[in-house]
Amino acid sequence: MADLFEKFSKNKGSLGQYQDKVHGYFAFPRLEGEIGNRMIFQGKERVIWSLNNYLGLANHPEVRKADADAASKYGLALPMGARMMSGNSVLHEQLENELAAFVSKEDAFLLNYGYQGMASIVDSLCSRRDVVVYDAESHACILDGLRMVPAHRYVFKHNDMEDFEKQMVRASKMIEETGGGILVITEGVFGMAGDQGKLKDICALKSKFEFRLLVDDAHGFGTMGATGAGVGEHQGCQDQIDVYFSTFAKSMASIGGFVAGNKDIINYFRYNLRSQIFAKALPMPLVVGNLKRLELLKNSPELREKLWSNVRSLQKQLTENGFDIGNTDTPVTPVYMHGGVNEAAQLIMDLRENYDIFCSIVVYPVIPKGHIILRLIPTAVHNEEDITKSMNAFKAVKHKLENKLYPDNLPMMA
Repeated sequence: MADLFEKFSKNKGSLGQYQDKVHGYFAFPRLEGEIGNRMIFQGKERVIWSLNNYLGLANHPEVRKADADAASKYGLALPMGARMMSGNSVLHEQLENELAAFVSKEDAFLLNYGYQGMASIVDSLCSRRDVVVYDAESHACILDGLRMVPAHRYVFKHNDMEDFEKQMVRASKMIEETGGGILVITEGVFGMAGDQGKLKDICALKSKFEFRLLVDDAHGFGTMGATGAGVGEHQGCQDQIDVYFSTFAKSMASIGGFVAGNKDIINYFRYNLRSQIFAKALPMPLVVGNLKRLELLKNSPELREKLWSNVRSLQKQLTENGFDIGNTDTPVTPVYMHGGVNEAAQLIMDLRENYDIFCSIVVYPVIPKGHIILRLIPTAVHNEEDITKSMNAFKAVKHKLENKLYPDNLPMMA
């Protein structure tokens, strides 16, 4: 008989195998000080491009006051219990009503966590008779939800409408046999590449195929659209999204999330989402704080305007200096480079130690060998000085990378 834990000493996982070399620096770094465009990393101030604090609400004075006042008034324990049993409140319902109205849906339901909530939404919607058709680059929360679902699954190539139609034909034939329905899942903004999902094109095919559409708009809510109501608003098809999901962890700089749709489907979620039925309600200070955040998101368009001013400046300067930022048309700004894992490690250390720039890096095994992605998240609290400083640093490390000045034979992450 084997010890259950014995295998973990030999196989720590695709990322965990590097933990001894990366922990505390490349993985699980500690950013200290006030949340903002500049924070402290290992005792030194750096320009930070890794926080999804899109509108700068994390340290907005009105938000900080609302959070503090609510914590003082209610404490972190209230309400006690799950929403269904003893954890409901007028303020929870108020937040749901305001969110629904903002994203032009009949009703909304709060979620304790975005990731957990999305996985549970996918799980609750589909039975073994149904078919799910989803984008190949869907977020891990969607994929984890699909792992729990007994439904048939067809994946279409990322944002490839020709392949989407092929998979819909397959799905339509399948439900003729099973008697089930079709759920299509895509994202408003894809968080790695920064491109928008083709929501309008998918919605246009509702006249050809019978399906329901679930959209994960985590990065679009608050940043996209005329009022910030998301990519559906931006593309003019919000009314055709059947289930709209977003998280508070991005533009709202908070904890939790919500799902919105017509009253029937939201009431179904209220009584069937296992991740909410069997979990304690969102604490009152978070509910009150999220009401304040939503108020600012709706009534302070200058925050979104400042975000987009920084996005345009950063992305324009990157492209003008020969950097490949792919097809992004959102604030998410990837910078694509080529090199080995050790070269990437040297590059990111160079940025942090010699140029005081902190950004996230993505390498193998998350993406194919030989590729490097620097993932930049501009926010409303960045400024031109941050962009200029960072651009000079990016040009310097690009030169070193292209001229093989970073060794690729160090045992950093081998």
